Amino acid sequence: MKQFIVDAFTAKIFGGNPAAVCVLENFPSEELMQNIARENNLSETAFAVKERNFYRLRWFTPAVEINFCGHATLATAFVLFNYFEKNLSRIEFETLSGKFFVERKGKLFEMNFPAYVPKKIPVTDAMQEAIGAKVLEAYVARDLLMILESEAVVENLSPNLDALKNLDGLTQAVTAAGKNFDCVSRVFAPKLKIVEDPVTGSTHCLIAPYWSKRLGKKKLLARQASARGGILHCEVEAERVKISGSAALFAVADLKI
Repeated sequence: MKQFIVDAFTAKIFGGNPAAVCVLENFPSEELMQNIARENNLSETAFAVKERNFYRLRWFTPAVEINFCGHATLATAFVLFNYFEKNLSRIEFETLSGKFFVERKGKLFEMNFPAYVPKKIPVTDAMQEAIGAKVLEAYVARDLLMILESEAVVENLSPNLDALKNLDGLTQAVTAAGKNFDCVSRVFAPKLKIVEDPVTGSTHCLIAPYWSKRLGKKKLLARQASARGGILHCEVEAERVKISGSAALFAVADLKI
């Protein structure tokens, strides 16, 4: 089994968010896919199988299969466009969250995702104690989104991961307005055995609509302010979010399975 390691949302290796990608003729057992993801110990390992004119795509964290992952979709598209479907400019994926399309646009790969519909919830002491900062607003969809006072606060956070596990959301994200970017964010996922996700495409389906409405603009340039860091080009259109980014190949390996 051949496996690609791709850094997503970055133009060079050692940045962005690394994902493992396996392109197969058929899906192996769920137990094997979970074991591979656990062995990789990356935030996601993606498995893709071609069916007629589309690819069926599944994502596994080291702990569980999840229903939506942006950076591993970008990594998979990068592999397919460069090694399997060199003549295509658009690839369709079918996933647990429905159909997605990815288009090659120069050096960027544009993903078209459904936007999350967030519910505003009260800010609690538990949120502020877990994050270790003042929370101005809070919203929840699949993930919990907390609005903070400034870019500096987002960058300097040292949250209590055990306390984060008790909050709403599959992941817990923080965001603030940026100085050189429309917004900055960080995403933590202790429930998935991920301390901090370096760059999270799926959570920007929640972050981008929030800032689009607040700033009154459809196109946003977002930075995820993790140690590795990453840049996301976002465009909000009604109930969809287009998220574009670049990617870089780190390694190709043959799994002895």
